[in-house]
Amino acid sequence: MKKGILIVLGVVLGLVLIMGMWAASGYNKLVSTSEAVPAAWSQVETVLQRRYDLVPNLVNTVKGYARHEKELLTEVTKLRSQWGAAKTQSEKVSAANGMESALGRLMVVVEKYPDLKANQNFIRLQDELAGTENRISVERMRYNATVNAYNVVVRRFPTNILAGMFDFKKSGDYFKSEGEAKQAPKVNF
Repeated sequence: MKKGILIVLGVVLGLVLIMGMWAASGYNKLVSTSEAVPAAWSQVETVLQRRYDLVPNLVNTVKGYARHEKELLTEVTKLRSQWGAAKTQSEKVSAANGMESALGRLMVVVEKYPDLKANQNFIRLQDELAGTENRISVERMRYNATVNAYNVVVRRFPTNILAGMFDFKKSGDYFKSEGEAKQAPKVNF
């Protein structure tokens, strides 16, 4: 009889140990994937900030050639200010999308000024901005992949049980383009 109790106790203890190891592993996975989301967002913010740091130089260079394009240049400057004032992630996404649209229109304006397109300062700024836009695209993809990985872990069985117990919630903050970003800017001469 004693031997049977010891066997049952050993099996129960083994099951508790296995469940404990599973819970620790699942919790650690939830923590690491949830921490990866703000880290990925930080990378997006870094490259967006680089874009916003380039904008004043680009605007000043274009101003010298395109004095009558004041409205667009004012809009670009205003959108840059919105980025600086944005506090929440959604405000920053909105400001970034607005800036993308305005910069696209600015590049269309630039096409009207052949001397500007040949200016070395402008060419260098345009190349830096193009490189920055590529970085933004890459970091957005990484961020969205990180959010996706976290959401999968939170929703997948059996870690969804732990996620509920420890209040890990699904992140709904994917970086999406604005509707107008899906259309190419129109060029009219």
